[in-house]
Amino acid sequence: MPGKITVVVLFGGRSSEHSISCATAGGVLEAIDRSRYEVIPVGITAEGAFVLEADDPSRFGLGPDAASLPRVHDNGTRILWPDSTASRMLGVRDADGTVRELGQIDVVFPILHGPFGEDGTIQGLFELIGLPYVGSGVLASALGMDKHYTKTVLEKAGIAVAPWRTVTAREWASAPDAVVADVAALGSTLFVKPARAGSSVGVSKVSSFEATDAASASALSAALEVAFREDSRVLVEAAVVGREVECGVLSGRDGAAPRVSVAGEIVMTSREFYDFEAKYLDAPGIDLVCPAVLTDSELADMQDTAARAFTAIDGSGLARVDFFLTPTGLVVNEINTMPGFTPISMFPKCWIASGVTYPALIDELIALALEP
Repeated sequence: MPGKITVVVLFGGRSSEHSISCATAGGVLEAIDRSRYEVIPVGITAEGAFVLEADDPSRFGLGPDAASLPRVHDNGTRILWPDSTASRMLGVRDADGTVRELGQIDVVFPILHGPFGEDGTIQGLFELIGLPYVGSGVLASALGMDKHYTKTVLEKAGIAVAPWRTVTAREWASAPDAVVADVAALGSTLFVKPARAGSSVGVSKVSSFEATDAASASALSAALEVAFREDSRVLVEAAVVGREVECGVLSGRDGAAPRVSVAGEIVMTSREFYDFEAKYLDAPGIDLVCPAVLTDSELADMQDTAARAFTAIDGSGLARVDFFLTPTGLVVNEINTMPGFTPISMFPKCWIASGVTYPALIDELIALALEP
């Protein structure tokens, strides 16, 4: 019988989505098949230190509010990655200075959301030292993280996206009137988003916008200020009226076409939009419906577009593609190359509704990462 596959489950990180990464890791640590895998949990603190974490999923559950969200704390250990492509040995320096080997590793599962993890940075590290890893490579990770460049690539591929205007912090400080004039052309309802953030962090809705109205200008300024806390570049998007639907994508085996799950739908009952609290703190006002009620042709079109979008950014491993289903067709909202993987997240829900269990989904992602 072949030996177990050694998997480093990597989570936490420097981004504002640190706690969501920890919660996702808790789900994976709970569900991964211990008869098939040896698991080494590695956390990244908010300051960027790689530490050896306890293999205890209960430490990383989602709490009832933001104050109780899980975090990686600096326990004084430091992970020692292989020093070249000639080795797969992972080590650790304990808090007392003792250095020991943790074993040969086969694959890394980087469950990191946001900058410094989902954006190609950690993928570049693993490419340098020759470690297989779950998910997209450097290019697709960087593209998927940056909403401006995602939209640019998808437009070039003939895929509809919401109209937008990208604004830099320097531009807003030096030429605010020009920015206001430009975004007024997008319509009266706007969404303001950091270019490189996820989980709806830093996102605001601006309603009844008019360029000549002082209250509108103030609302836009406040929304930009929130978004600029996350990134120096911000997107102002035209609101799209339609159903919010999304699906999961997996790479095909051995170079085959991407596989796409059934669709899920986010139904707003009393909330302005699908914000952080609704996604992860189970705040009221949102219903997640999976599978979504769609016609066969609507689902087929959505699955085809999701696969095309995944291919356009050179995705691999996994992604979640989010859409607006409008009376005139589908509009891609964004692509997430390392989607939320918590038990209440839409990506696993869509695959479970497609007949793939949570543990089997983990198995498949590891298998894809280990393909030659």
